[in-house]
Amino acid sequence: MKKIAVLTGAGVSQESGIKTFRDADGLWEGHDVMEVASPQGWQRNPSLVLDFYNQRRRQLKEVQPNLAHLNLAELESRYSTTVITQNVDDLHERGGSSNIIHLHGELLKSRGVKYPFDIYDQPGDINLGDMCPQGSQLRPHIVWFGEAVPMLERAVPVVASADIVIIIGTSMQVYPAAGLVGLAQDHAEIFYIDPRPAINHELSLAKNLEVIEARATDGVRELVDRLLG
Repeated sequence: MKKIAVLTGAGVSQESGIKTFRDADGLWEGHDVMEVASPQGWQRNPSLVLDFYNQRRRQLKEVQPNLAHLNLAELESRYSTTVITQNVDDLHERGGSSNIIHLHGELLKSRGVKYPFDIYDQPGDINLGDMCPQGSQLRPHIVWFGEAVPMLERAVPVVASADIVIIIGTSMQVYPAAGLVGLAQDHAEIFYIDPRPAINHELSLAKNLEVIEARATDGVRELVDRLLG
C-alpha cells in the first residue's frame, strides 16, 4: 500500500469558520499573536492567554469539519495516510481521519506549566488556580512561538517515507513545519493546494511538484478524485 503524508495548515480549518491570523496582519481575533501564543505573553498576562484559548475552545464546539476534512479521510480506503497538521483543532479527527500528528499541540488538551510531558483532556475552560495532579498551573497544550516542537520527531519519518506528499492551506513560512517537505524522497509526488501558493526554498527544489491553486475544499476534492480513480 502506498503511503501519503498530508501536511495541513490554517486554510483547511478556515473554511469551517475558524479564524486565523494569516490574513490579518499578524492579529488573531484582534490580538497580537505574541500576546497569546508565546511564553513571554504567558508570563506577562496568563489570564489573557487562558481567556483567549477558552474562547477558541468554545468556538471549536460550534463548528463542523468541512469537505476537505471529510474527503481527506477517504484516502485511507486505498493509501496508508497520515495527516500532519499545524492546526490545534480536532476537525481532522471528526472528519474521519484516523492517523493524525498535531505539530503545534491540541486545543482540547492541557498540561502543567512545569510538567510539559503529562497531557490531559481539556474539554472545558482553564482558569488561574486550576492545577495538574502534580500541583502546577494548567496551561493550554499548545506549542507557542519560540517553544520546541516535540511531535516533529514523529513527523520526519512519515514524510521521508511517503510516496505522495499533499500540502494544503499553509503559507509554507512557519518553520520547522514548512521544512518537512524538504525530506520527501526524490520520486515522491508533491501536490500543493492553496488559493495563494507560496513556493518556499524546499518546494523550489522539489522534482515532482504540482500546484493546485484553489481553496482547500475544492482542491482536495479534485485531487482525491484523481488519486482514487
